[in-house]
Amino acid sequence: MGPLIAFGNKKTLDLEDVPQLHSVDSVVGAFPIFKNKLESDSGASSRVTAFKLVKALFLSAWKEILLTALLAIIYTTASYVGPYLIDSFVQCLDGRGEYKNQGYILASTFFVAKVVECLSQRHWFFRLQQIGIRLRAVATTMIYNKGLTLSSQSKQGQTSGEIINIMTVDAERISDFSWYMHDPWLVILQVGLALLILYKNLGLATVSTFVATIVVMLLNYPLGRLQEHFQDKLMESKDKRMKATTEILRNMRILKLQGWEMKFLSKILELRQVETGWLKKYVYNSAMISFVFWGAPSLVAVATFGTCMLIGIPLESGKILSALATFRILQEPIYNLPDTVSMIVQTKVSLDRIASFISLDDLKNDVEKLPKGSSDTAVEIVDGDFSWDVSSPSATLKNINLKVLHGMRVAICGTVGSGKSSLLSCILGEVPQISGTLKLCGTKAYVAQSPWIQSGKIEENILFGKDMDREKYERVLEACSLKKDLEILSFGDQTVIGERGINLSGGQKQRIQIARALYQEADIYLFDDPFSAVDAHTGSHLFKEALLGLLNSKTVIYVTHQVEFLPAADLILVMKDGRITQAGKYDDILNSGSDFMELVGAHKAALSAFDSKQVESASANESAGKENGSGDRISQNEGNKDSQNGKEDEVAGPKAQLIQEEEREKGSVGFPIYWKYITAAYGGALVPLILLAQILFQILQIGSNYWMAWATPVSKDMKPAVSGFTLIMVYVCLAIGSSFCILARATLLVTAGYKTATLLFNKMHLCIFRAPMSFFDATPSGRIINRASTDQSAVETQIPYQVAALAFSSIQLLGIIAVMSQVAWQVFIVFIPVIAACIWYQRYYIPSARELSRLVGVCKAPVIQHFAETISGAATIRSFDQQSRFQETNMEVTDAYSRPKFHVAAAMEWLCFRLDMFSSITFAFSLVFLVSFQNRIDPAIAGLAVTYGLNLNTLQAWVIWNLCNCENKIISVERILQYMSIPSEPPLIIEASRPNRSWPVHGEVEINNLQVRYAPHMPLVLRGLTCTFRGGMKTGIVGRTGSGKSTLIQTLFRIVEPAAGRIMIDGIDISLIGLHDLRSRLSIIPQDPTMFEGTVRSNLDPLEEYTDEQIWEALDKCQLGDEVRKKETKLDSTVIENGENWSMGQRQLVCLGRVLLKKSKVLVLDEATASVDTSTDNLIQQTLRQHFSDCTVITIAHRITSVLDSDMVLLLSHGLIEEYDSPARLLENKASSFAQLVAEYRVRSNTSFEKSN
Repeated sequence: MGPLIAFGNKKTLDLEDVPQLHSVDSVVGAFPIFKNKLESDSGASSRVTAFKLVKALFLSAWKEILLTALLAIIYTTASYVGPYLIDSFVQCLDGRGEYKNQGYILASTFFVAKVVECLSQRHWFFRLQQIGIRLRAVATTMIYNKGLTLSSQSKQGQTSGEIINIMTVDAERISDFSWYMHDPWLVILQVGLALLILYKNLGLATVSTFVATIVVMLLNYPLGRLQEHFQDKLMESKDKRMKATTEILRNMRILKLQGWEMKFLSKILELRQVETGWLKKYVYNSAMISFVFWGAPSLVAVATFGTCMLIGIPLESGKILSALATFRILQEPIYNLPDTVSMIVQTKVSLDRIASFISLDDLKNDVEKLPKGSSDTAVEIVDGDFSWDVSSPSATLKNINLKVLHGMRVAICGTVGSGKSSLLSCILGEVPQISGTLKLCGTKAYVAQSPWIQSGKIEENILFGKDMDREKYERVLEACSLKKDLEILSFGDQTVIGERGINLSGGQKQRIQIARALYQEADIYLFDDPFSAVDAHTGSHLFKEALLGLLNSKTVIYVTHQVEFLPAADLILVMKDGRITQAGKYDDILNSGSDFMELVGAHKAALSAFDSKQVESASANESAGKENGSGDRISQNEGNKDSQNGKEDEVAGPKAQLIQEEEREKGSVGFPIYWKYITAAYGGALVPLILLAQILFQILQIGSNYWMAWATPVSKDMKPAVSGFTLIMVYVCLAIGSSFCILARATLLVTAGYKTATLLFNKMHLCIFRAPMSFFDATPSGRIINRASTDQSAVETQIPYQVAALAFSSIQLLGIIAVMSQVAWQVFIVFIPVIAACIWYQRYYIPSARELSRLVGVCKAPVIQHFAETISGAATIRSFDQQSRFQETNMEVTDAYSRPKFHVAAAMEWLCFRLDMFSSITFAFSLVFLVSFQNRIDPAIAGLAVTYGLNLNTLQAWVIWNLCNCENKIISVERILQYMSIPSEPPLIIEASRPNRSWPVHGEVEINNLQVRYAPHMPLVLRGLTCTFRGGMKTGIVGRTGSGKSTLIQTLFRIVEPAAGRIMIDGIDISLIGLHDLRSRLSIIPQDPTMFEGTVRSNLDPLEEYTDEQIWEALDKCQLGDEVRKKETKLDSTVIENGENWSMGQRQLVCLGRVLLKKSKVLVLDEATASVDTSTDNLIQQTLRQHFSDCTVITIAHRITSVLDSDMVLLLSHGLIEEYDSPARLLENKASSFAQLVAEYRVRSNTSFEKSN
């Protein structure tokens, strides 16, 4: 350990500097052993119970556990040598030694016992922590592996927040428990030894001691039970709050756009209210427990001495001191019992939670995997019934029959909610099978509908665990048209993507996902409508290059809403209500059924809008051919133009990644942090009161012991100084006084701690909710959640006690020094250098220890984040059969977290051992002084000094330990304070300039030289736009991916503030009014439709501004009325996390409903038509035409058809306006970029992709 600490003194430690773990401690070595033990124990069929878990955990570390048990026994025995010998020592000092030099021999015995005690205790503690770290790692890994195999059904019962909590809180708890592992049986040993010593000194009075001890222990029992109950409730309410927080952070963008964040903040504060209710009960109860603890020795002592008086056993000061020292040691096990009990209870709760999680249903693998090349069918389903919810009566997919040969292309289409995605999921084996068989032959790759992207480099996302093959990699990028996007990004494919792909546009995420699948070289490809999130041009490019090009020989099954992609398929399945209603080639189905006709008909109607613009299809074809060539050239030039601009930007300043490393403060925790913490509640008024109570307690304690030593005779022949009755009465009074001080101290402390925690919580959450969107983009939600759960609970239940313990132990130490120096002032000669040495050591140790514990904090986030990502992408990971790679990554991350944690423990024991040695030396010196000058000292008082001296080393170590612990724990406060200083958004309401109630009346939007960048170190995204959207007109915004369409909208809502220029709406500059005033008057249907956990009502109208009638009316307008009426609870029917129990399209319609309720003059549609099929799309368009005829509607469109009937079209390219005119005019000019886009779309739709091309 020495070298590491010395190194930490020279420079700030980083993870690389921390040595690797021994293979026994690393999870890679420990987990397989544990797994075998668990599996051999529970067998294949039976469920995992908490007991089996314990057994397996024990077996995986039994050697160390037995070793620590041995050390504990040695320690206990050594610690009782002192009290046993005190009586003889006092007699010896009184000049009645049994043989020559007895004093020196006793002194050396004391010293040896102390040293043995130190050594065994240090090793014991260190080994315990080692076991704890190992068991924690093993448990985490087990939970992680389970998270990968959960079936969707079990997942519904457990939200991701709860699962993450099991991993963070409950697995941590197992490692904390290792501290307390041996306590239950040690207590019996300690009490037994104590009673033996007492019996030697006091005879029969020991019985009453025993009774009193039992009484105290029993007193602790009901309190412990209560404590456990409160703890349970507290955890439960915390889970609820964390669940809400996670969801809100995930959807912060929508909340900001709608101006709802304050309402949702109040929701969290309501949940927090419940939580603090339990917290209050919990902490006050713990105050009572500490009162019982500190009062215990006095109670036991009074009982014992009282009995002695009654029976008539003579009290001599030597015996009394011995007894007092023994009570002192007894205090420890009595105190630790409730702690141990509550710890055992908490661990049991945690183990039960883990066990019940581990025994949830796994995905049953009903898929028959045939070896590659063994049959010519790729996928075959016979009479399959599948249901997401096994218990529900109606299956999701009913009598599915499907046979796909190798190399076939299968398209699946159907209206919203007809079960298309479910069909893909069941081929993947994600949907539980009720009946029928399902066979697969070959490896599979899957592209989900909502992209799942890991945080990490883009390259890592595409390779997804495969080795780099440059040529193939380039081909894949080309097919997914990612080349261009990577050129724009400042780091190319080394750009680090934020959590859930935050710094990429929807289309880019989707394309990276497709690239990942293509790179895997699988046999069967499943695409869940990946073309919806990209614009028309890119979509057709993807289809041509990827599906028809690279995957020409593979089996491809794709879901699509775009009719123009259907003719290329060898087999088209039309779905309706979970059944395949039609199957066959394009032309065959077209003539046979109605469902398909509807879809195609809707598409044809959209196309006929083109024909009315009188564009001859033939000429369009020719020109399209020519223009395609020229079109590419244009985009080439633009690319160059762009890269030149990029260069200029680069000169201006170095670019930085969006996601910065998590900040960790370097150096020591500043005093201001302690000061802020102490003065947070009532301006720090309670602090002096708490200290006063403690000082009084200390004085009374020492006083009562002093009184006993002074008032009793040294030996039988001397006459007592006071009568027996007075002796006991004074002692009782002092004892009662000191107990009351303790009660006052505990209550005040708890009040202050609770108050502070609440204040910090409210402030931090207010700051987080008022933070600008850029904060959420650059901060992975894991970090914020870490602050709100781990750090917050540290502030609630640990830090106040830690800070207090530091103060109390220092006061106690001073008390002891005072007593010892009273007897022999010479002690100071040794004491001062020793204290100096201790302080020097502590200073030497702190830099390394502090950085190590900060590293622990920083290394914890990746574990949680990796776990959270895995849970959300479990389906994708399974479909690529990548479970084992993810398990390995998880083990690496876990080990990276164990390493600093292990070394923190080691460093702690390193320091404590040295401090212990010092205090033992001090103690030995003082004993030698006492023996040498024995004639001048009152033996009774000298004995008292020895009694206290026995405690010196533990106390001194305790002070230093508390100091270090305080530094380590206060980091949580530091991290919370960090988030209390986030710069906030502009004010929500500016009283001086509030627009009037009816603004905006016309809805005219004027944009003037608008320039926008996402962060000071990023290049400009919009580079000076000037245009006007006239009131009541419909404007379509088109442009290739990444041309700045979404940015424009974000600036309109002031999610991003412009770098220059301004936007006026009806003559009011939007940057001068409050955000809520602005956002509540505009409406938006966002790109990813979002729903929140709650009810249908709370999703449509979270602010509770509308009546039920209005809500029903809106639901009917957006065609969801009947759907909701079908459900039993109507408007109160539940929506689960993320709205997973509604299909994409239905969620989109709910967003439409919100807009219909709001009825604002300015409406923005952000690619709202991406995840719905053509007929639902037409329905939305129709609804909008009907109800928003006199409003300004701004549409960002991917499907050209949706802009054709708008009044104006704005074509953006690289943040500049390329064309702005009415669609008819733009179409007349064949050379316009818009005309080219339309022509491309026409070509795609008419000459649909046949096998031939």
